[in-house]
Amino acid sequence: MPKLGLRSPRFILISGSILLAASIAHGQMVTSAKQKFVFKDADGKTDSADIVTKYAPKKIVHPYAKMDSSVSPKLMRAATIAEERAHAHSREACWHYVKEALVASGAVSSYPKTVYAKEAARELVSNYGFKRLPVRDPYKAPVGSVLVYANSKGAGHVEIRTKSGFASDFRSKIPSPRPLIGVYTKG
Repeated sequence: MPKLGLRSPRFILISGSILLAASIAHGQMVTSAKQKFVFKDADGKTDSADIVTKYAPKKIVHPYAKMDSSVSPKLMRAATIAEERAHAHSREACWHYVKEALVASGAVSSYPKTVYAKEAARELVSNYGFKRLPVRDPYKAPVGSVLVYANSKGAGHVEIRTKSGFASDFRSKIPSPRPLIGVYTKG
């Protein structure tokens, strides 16, 4: 068997092949390590999660509500009052808070008598001169409009559209997930 010296072409070829294979294997490990984040959970078990390298550059953002000149300024004032009096979380008294805002702003002449929020639409139209708008998207409701929601069970929900969201007994950036009965306003 011939001796392999450090400078023999055969030794250099074998060494080069080994180094090349090792660097390729290391590159694959680095690539796969970049795709997963490995960590230990609260129980001490090793877990991993994908690393997000790309993001959605445009978030879905709903614009501020538009001011409609046909809406009564008293209703716009009611929206401001409702937002000022609203809490961070629901008190399950949405119709009570909306009634208070409507009365305080002068948008209605007397305190509405209905108990349930889902009955608000009928009373506002028949007793206070409100009209239903042809709006099906709560985000497109003008500032000051009253949005009435109902579901098969329960009292329903009512809220006033504000410039930055919705207000009743609590304020929110998003509308109620319940089915929308209608959007009501008066000029």
